[in-house]
Amino acid sequence: MKRNLELSVPSPPTWIEAVMADFSSFLQDHADCERKASGFAMSMVAKYPDRTEIIPELIETALEEMEHFKLVYERMAERGITLAHVIPKDLYIERLMDLRRNGREEHFLDRLCIGSVVESRGAERFHLVEEALEDSDMKRFYKMLWTSEAKHGNLYVNMALHYFSEEDVYERLQWFNEREGEILERLPIRAALH
Repeated sequence: MKRNLELSVPSPPTWIEAVMADFSSFLQDHADCERKASGFAMSMVAKYPDRTEIIPELIETALEEMEHFKLVYERMAERGITLAHVIPKDLYIERLMDLRRNGREEHFLDRLCIGSVVESRGAERFHLVEEALEDSDMKRFYKMLWTSEAKHGNLYVNMALHYFSEEDVYERLQWFNEREGEILERLPIRAALH
């Protein structure tokens, strides 16, 4: 069952044009994002070890994201592309994280909402990549990725619904969804996931 929200704004056509014009840089950034997504899920386990209902899902998500990193890296290696020596700051993620509230419960809900919004954006963008690619193997790869990201967008909402009312979850999720659109529209277009 779909739990996440539709994104408030679509990615602009100039984004996919930038990605296709510098696909090597996009792959490097994509690999970095998969590592960070795995780390995000594991950081939730570390910060909220008492949330035992969702720890198995968080661990599974972390492992799946790390598997995605491995698969992206393999495709990079096939093309002679190395991992980036320096991982630049991700202004998109930083600006979303800056919006989190103080207070243990509020902070927890906000992190789950951010997880859902980020995964939903990833699904949308990987779908755009899949549609733009001509290589059939890479098309299949990005189709698998966007369906996985969409599932993760739902998963974070389901996790929130374990602990908060539907009204509270969707009110906050809608708020983050709108802020995410505003952030996205202000960021420069580059050959990167965010």
